[in-house]
Amino acid sequence: MDKIALSDEALAVHEKINRTDADYPAESLKELFEAAAGRRPDAVAVVHQDRKVTYRELNGLANGLAARLRAAGVKPGQVVGMCVKRSPEMLAAMLAVIKCGAAYLPFDRKWPDDRLGGIFGQADCTTLLTDAPDQMGTRFPQAQVISADPAGLDTSAPDPELRVAQDSVVYIVFTSGSTGSPKGVPIRHEGIVRLVFNSRFVRLDENAVVPQLAAVAFDAAEFEIWGTLLHGGTCVLYPSDYVRLSELKRIVQDNGVTAVFVTTALFNVIVDEAPAVFDGVQTILTGGEAHSLRHIEKGRTYYGDGRVVSVYGPTECSVFATYYPVVDSVLGESALPIGLPIQNTSLYVVQDGVLCAPGEPGEVCLAGPGLSPGYLGMPELTEKKYVEYDIDGEKVRLYHTGDRAFVREDGNVVFQGRLDDQVKVNGFRIELGEIAHHLNQAPGVKQAFVTVAEKDDGEKVVVAFVVPAGEDFTPKACTDHLATKVPGYMLPGEIHVRESFPLTGSGKVDKRALLAQRHAEA
Repeated sequence: MDKIALSDEALAVHEKINRTDADYPAESLKELFEAAAGRRPDAVAVVHQDRKVTYRELNGLANGLAARLRAAGVKPGQVVGMCVKRSPEMLAAMLAVIKCGAAYLPFDRKWPDDRLGGIFGQADCTTLLTDAPDQMGTRFPQAQVISADPAGLDTSAPDPELRVAQDSVVYIVFTSGSTGSPKGVPIRHEGIVRLVFNSRFVRLDENAVVPQLAAVAFDAAEFEIWGTLLHGGTCVLYPSDYVRLSELKRIVQDNGVTAVFVTTALFNVIVDEAPAVFDGVQTILTGGEAHSLRHIEKGRTYYGDGRVVSVYGPTECSVFATYYPVVDSVLGESALPIGLPIQNTSLYVVQDGVLCAPGEPGEVCLAGPGLSPGYLGMPELTEKKYVEYDIDGEKVRLYHTGDRAFVREDGNVVFQGRLDDQVKVNGFRIELGEIAHHLNQAPGVKQAFVTVAEKDDGEKVVVAFVVPAGEDFTPKACTDHLATKVPGYMLPGEIHVRESFPLTGSGKVDKRALLAQRHAEA
């Protein structure tokens, strides 16, 4: 076990920010949901379009489906692939898997067969629970396919007597891998419980009403779902595959939404085009990418101090790890801080085995019960990314995020981009995040995205994509603005104008789609 070197100053600031201990239940999601259903059987658990499902009804559906899974041979510790369209039956399917002591692996039916086959192989997943059993059975004849259709279920079945350990795996999410092969990240029940109980960043209780917007294969969905269902609150399922602001506004107003999570890209669109969508919402959580200070300030000015909360966290730390309520103007800052660790989470900034003092840049490392046990079938990568250290005599397991940051004197952590976002162009090392930051503040720019592409001759070029704020926008004005902020070698070699940015299923800017558009224009 390596020992991390530290100064008194570095230790003091980290001890200050890592006082995050808070009580949370010792039970699994199974026991906590069943307890909520027992306390509030007639409360509305789920809203989907014009349909309202009570806790009694949802628990009955889940129990009946769990009995179907057990009859098919599903055992504790097994991984069950889950593909059900967003509906109360989707939530019942997740609960049914949990009630068997198994883990669910959410996937999208639109993913290619090769990718899905590889994911199922990595996760040792041989059973699929789906609302399209014929289609899935044809695509994956070697799998056991179980229908999620509620027809024929015994919804009066009691809760299974099985008790699920809190340290067992509840779900698996696959993230993109730098090698081109997706990485399976198993998350324990405890990781989610620690996220949604005694929360520092949002109020979650039986009065919580949260819309479920994220694709279920994106880990933000876990916050939206369990943040309500474990407390006896209401989860409002967004009825469409793609968010329309008019529809989102209606859902927020009709259901009395108390908290919402939106990706950075969607937040920017909302504050630019229709900030009234979130009128009345107590807490607006946003994250997923580095924030535009202009959009954050616009949101703070409209909604008021403290209602916009930036959240940060890799999948490997059970959804969120830090939070930053925006209570003052952020204009003039170098970047929006990612803030302080949430409850029962610790953060350390480390550089070359040394704990960083305030102002010293290093890598963000996370600790606590939210950490995944490691990557599926990737022991070498797990050993590299999850490392035990001695920090001032205490044994701490740290996850190396690959994100750069520094701790301010007040304890707030400021994100500085990815370690692997540092690219080399014409011999110069360039931080793409720095260029994007200044470009987002350029006159006439509504949104900007910066990446690197290869030219025909194999040389790399910095490429910027811009959504203009008005008709008077010109790429030259952008370049002139950037020339006053960054060295000449950091200026984009190309600036492409777009009406909007394509988004991935997880709500982030789709870099591949933008580069494909660039290639088509060539």
